[in-house]
Amino acid sequence: MVNVVAPTFSNEIMQNQSFVTEFVLLGLSQNPNVQKLGFVVCLFCYIATLGGNLLTVETIISIPALRDSPMYYFLAFLSFLDACYSSAFTPKMIVDSLYERKTISFKGCMTQLFAEHFFGGVEVIVLTTMAFDRYVAICKPLHYPSIMNWRLCGILMGVAWTGGFLHSVIQILFTLQLPFCGPNVIDHFLCDLYQLLKFACTDTHIFGLLVVANSGFICILIFSLLLISYCVILFSLRTHSTEGRRKALATCGSHITVVVLFFVPCIIVYARPPSAFSFDKMVALVYTIITPSLNPLIYTLRNKEVKNAMKKFWTRLSVVSDEK
Repeated sequence: MVNVVAPTFSNEIMQNQSFVTEFVLLGLSQNPNVQKLGFVVCLFCYIATLGGNLLTVETIISIPALRDSPMYYFLAFLSFLDACYSSAFTPKMIVDSLYERKTISFKGCMTQLFAEHFFGGVEVIVLTTMAFDRYVAICKPLHYPSIMNWRLCGILMGVAWTGGFLHSVIQILFTLQLPFCGPNVIDHFLCDLYQLLKFACTDTHIFGLLVVANSGFICILIFSLLLISYCVILFSLRTHSTEGRRKALATCGSHITVVVLFFVPCIIVYARPPSAFSFDKMVALVYTIITPSLNPLIYTLRNKEVKNAMKKFWTRLSVVSDEK
């Protein structure tokens, strides 16, 4: 009789455990002065991110010479992704910095996780596509128009959206299988996957290894392939003219900078077993807020064509405003 009743009583206790419906975020710091500084910095970075990236998109779309180039087509797509990626976290972080108690619902937390891995996954593939575009343009210039046609560009963008969606869905489906019954205080300013693993009422060792394989290993693999591809590109520049080398180096330099800023934080966060480090929030601050705001500057300051196009765009806007 005892053996029959005990499991039933244990099951009833598990069913009556309070399921976590919201999480409490500790934010960047509990210091009010640091929170005020965080509000100013995050607001400035978010405005710069939206303004810079959307301006880049609008400039490329409005200038036919840029719009018809696959390289700038991918750049406009990357800028759009940066604006979307930052918008998934920064507005809430800005608002939370004004309040002492910061909370996020369970559904909101899952939405943040989905957005982070969805847009991040799409951006990984777009950056890989941009490297392939530069490889074809520099190493096979005579075949560039036939290889990088608009049909292939459309297929690559479709692969990027699909790949990002599948990557994010895998993470979310496994996360939703975990039972969260407390505690619910996250020492972060966003819903971090490794932070959530600590709150699951079950053994998450296998899931932690899955995260490393699905995110960390993929980041290391693609980052290594991108570095190799750029080494091949730079090696092939030996046969180009001085002007050709200068232009190619400026473009590739911008790409490499963006790749490093995106992949290095990703590798630091996900290519290791789940554990808490004091610098995790600082690393997350880099790839969620700072990097998306820097990308437009990296491309415009090192790209003469984009700078000239932006000047034409602003001139056109001023003429239109004067006519009104």
